[in-house]
Amino acid sequence: GFVYRNCTSEGWSDPYPRPDIACGYNVNDTTNEARRSYFMTLKTMYTIGYCTSLVTLTIALVVLVSFRKLRCTRNYIHMHLFTSFILRASSTFIKDAVLFSSEDTNYCGTYTAGCKLTMVFFQYCIMSNYSWLLVEGLYLHTLLVLSFFSERKFLWQFIALGWGAPTVFVAAWATARQLHENLRKWLLGIWFCCLGFFSRPSFCFFQINFILFVNILRILMRKLSSPEGQSSDFNQYKRLAKSTLLLIPLFGVHYIIFAFFPEDASSGTMEIQLFFELALGSFQGFVVAVLYCFLNGEVQLEVQRKWRQWHL
Repeated sequence: GFVYRNCTSEGWSDPYPRPDIACGYNVNDTTNEARRSYFMTLKTMYTIGYCTSLVTLTIALVVLVSFRKLRCTRNYIHMHLFTSFILRASSTFIKDAVLFSSEDTNYCGTYTAGCKLTMVFFQYCIMSNYSWLLVEGLYLHTLLVLSFFSERKFLWQFIALGWGAPTVFVAAWATARQLHENLRKWLLGIWFCCLGFFSRPSFCFFQINFILFVNILRILMRKLSSPEGQSSDFNQYKRLAKSTLLLIPLFGVHYIIFAFFPEDASSGTMEIQLFFELALGSFQGFVVAVLYCFLNGEVQLEVQRKWRQWHL
């Protein structure tokens, strides 16, 4: 939907129609009760998903931090990825607490400063997720392409990219909105605040990752047919590649699918997109914790070793 303003002799008029109406959702229309019920069910599903992810990610992060033998560049990157997921889940709960603290859809029009800060933090956490997935791909690509490199030096560069790139995007977006499109409500409707502008940079991150992973597959296939493919180090990289490549459909396949559909709230596409983005996407942190921690052979061996020591 679209929100308009008129340029008059007294300055810009108030925006119209209301964002919830422009996005196809009118809280005063009784015919939307079924749709409202769907959105409430969706909110319940993603709340459960983020709670599950938050608990498992916290446990996984504590495990990786607690065992000294697990402290290496690869696991440090995993820790940052876990942290970005924890921040994403936390920012979702904060956003909902602000957004749903009142039944009035114009609530954020009254308390603009708090809502703006909440949305800036929320969008930063979302972009950090995709930025750290990009770092995971870059690290794996670096392992396969470069024979010798300083992992400590690269780690600090990865940290700067993982947390710095989202800062640049979000700062530019927030500044542009404040200076050129400060329409009292930065939230385009109570249900559609998660989509829009930030699907574009996230989609760019996913495209870069996809190109990297295709090149990783090419390198793996080439090295598997060489004597190097039998080395223990390469087998370790291959196991890491399997886990990383598995994240491709989990993190971005819906962006490619829905990139060719119009963002029309009345067509039903928005409901499907929200289901993939929120309901299924909320369990991504849980999957990452399982892949990179609970199913990690090194982590399992270290936990078992400590368990045996505690019982001796």
